[in-house]
Amino acid sequence: MRRFVQVGLLVLSGVGLLRTSLFTEAYLRYVKEGMRPLLIASGVLLILLGVAEAWSVWRSAGRRPETDGDSHDHGHDHSGVPRVAWLLFLPALSLLFYAPPALGSYTASREAPKAVAVVDEDGFDPLPATSPLPITLTDFTQRVQQDKARSIEGRTVRMTGFVTPAGGGGWYLTRIMLSCCAADAQSVKVRVYGVEAPKADTWVTVTGTWHAQGTLGTSSAAVALDGRTVGKIERPVNGYTDALPLGS
Repeated sequence: MRRFVQVGLLVLSGVGLLRTSLFTEAYLRYVKEGMRPLLIASGVLLILLGVAEAWSVWRSAGRRPETDGDSHDHGHDHSGVPRVAWLLFLPALSLLFYAPPALGSYTASREAPKAVAVVDEDGFDPLPATSPLPITLTDFTQRVQQDKARSIEGRTVRMTGFVTPAGGGGWYLTRIMLSCCAADAQSVKVRVYGVEAPKADTWVTVTGTWHAQGTLGTSSAAVALDGRTVGKIERPVNGYTDALPLGS
């Protein structure tokens, strides 16, 4: 019986991985897009291992005599599976029937914003004349606190992220980034003032101008926006990157 449980776990886990990585985008809730081939390969490998184990069980059953004294000890059968082992089926079944929600405001509200990289003084490219200007949260943060030319001053910008509640007025526009998987998630946040916050975890596009607090181009400048408009959107496919939405 114990070996049949192993077969079931292997096959269920493999089928779940293949379903998640081949036929849905749910895998992006756990790992980066570049990990997809590895997930597919892992799913195939698990199924092959399950098939090989099932073949081994079938062959052993064909050669085993009707009474197998090795599986008994003084009349007691020890071939059963511990009850706790059946709990291992839950994560395998969840891959097939239930996808946990993506990381969101709960995670972002419990960690400090990711420190953005320091850009050389000559490292900022001229901004296009487009208005509103599409910009990532990281680029906005860097230009607000590091760009001595103050190129962001007076510009109407457009940023996309999800809503994270904040105390003391305003709310955070947030993006979560993965280096590899959900375990190493980090967030970048821009505080939004002047417009009502939609429900937490709602994906939105916000337009507005820099919230004039502190000295622009220095670390004292507030990474914040005076919002003008807020529009709800669907979660972008590249939701685990701080990038402009695909197609924008």
